[in-house]
Amino acid sequence: MYESWEQLKNDCLKCTACPLAETRNNLVFGVGNENAEVMFVGEGPGYNEDMQGEPFVGRGGQLLDKYLTYIDLDRHKNIYIANMVKCRPPENRDPKDAELDVCIEWLRHQTRLIHPKIIVCLGRISAQRLISKDFRVTKEHGVFYDKGGILFMGTFHPAALLRNPNNKPEALEDFLALKKKITEVCSHTYDL
Repeated sequence: MYESWEQLKNDCLKCTACPLAETRNNLVFGVGNENAEVMFVGEGPGYNEDMQGEPFVGRGGQLLDKYLTYIDLDRHKNIYIANMVKCRPPENRDPKDAELDVCIEWLRHQTRLIHPKIIVCLGRISAQRLISKDFRVTKEHGVFYDKGGILFMGTFHPAALLRNPNNKPEALEDFLALKKKITEVCSHTYDL
């Protein structure tokens, strides 16, 4: 059990437990406030993230930042952003089950240290791992599920919104619902 972010991050940076470590440029640990009440979890780094070592920095990340700004959230101030896998899958393919099985332990340690009140799953991969294996983003987005005292919500992955802009209004509704839920259950997110 990790007691400090520094030790967790140092150990994670040395991880070679799955083949993704062999092809990474940078491990993408996460970014944000380590005392955040709200945590966002995507599936894994893409090309830009692998090059910069930070989650959601490409076009999808720019779109995510717009949604966050709209509801007064900031990746460097009052939330934390992580991924299911910390290394980029080749050609941006979906992470394999074996890769997810190995890497989820790092996410569990991050979650234990943060103690978030809300976790937002960005896309199908994280929602099916963290909410329900049968989760359908197109049907269940924006719905909150209480799991062990943490509220989970799934929404569209920003990259999917770039491919299918017709879902952007629904994603915005999800973020507005998130803001409302934050004001109900979080004590300091909007004070930071």
